[in-house]
Amino acid sequence: MDPSPAHRFSPTALFHRLIDRLVPKAPEFYALLHEQAVHVQHTTHLLVRFMKSGDEALAKEIRRDEHTADTIKIRNLHTLNEAFSTPCDREDIYRAIMTLDDVVNYCKTTVNEMSVLGVAPDEYMHRMAVQLDGGAQALINGYAKLATTPAAAETDADAGRKAERRIEKLYRKALAALFVGDDFLNMFKRREIYRHLSNAADRMAACANTLHDIVVKIT
Repeated sequence: MDPSPAHRFSPTALFHRLIDRLVPKAPEFYALLHEQAVHVQHTTHLLVRFMKSGDEALAKEIRRDEHTADTIKIRNLHTLNEAFSTPCDREDIYRAIMTLDDVVNYCKTTVNEMSVLGVAPDEYMHRMAVQLDGGAQALINGYAKLATTPAAAETDADAGRKAERRIEKLYRKALAALFVGDDFLNMFKRREIYRHLSNAADRMAACANTLHDIVVKIT
């Protein structure tokens, strides 16, 4: 039922309508970042499967996923640029958007380099991808908590950083195992792929650090 004319034109109603026009409602940035983190894990899931099977169809899916990730990134950046207010520092939201997208980009460049260099997945690549996927899950968990229980998200930020440290340990073990023998061409090719995965882990740690910074500032 439509409100009565008296209610529609009361001073209180007019005041609230004016405020709504002058101060638009802030976008749900935590929900947007959570959605972006979910897409990151969709990509890392594909990477885990690719590193297990070497199926080129999965590599193609990862490449398509990167285009979808760009669309999400651009939408979130546009929303940030247009927002009158934000629930935390704009710079932190910007960092979160960009670092989440970086993880997807490194997943794509990893499979691209493997295709160009003719490198098949190995056990170390698979184990590193599994840890990357676990880090993405930690980010999903953390961003899901920011709107209601932000302090609890610190545990998830720490889990994301631990995933990066595990990948770095695997990276060093992979190099130690790789540089045995005299197949130097294979050594240098695989080292490039391990390095891409290590870079993806660095961006995952940056995501986790940004989540940590948001938690510290809003709690």
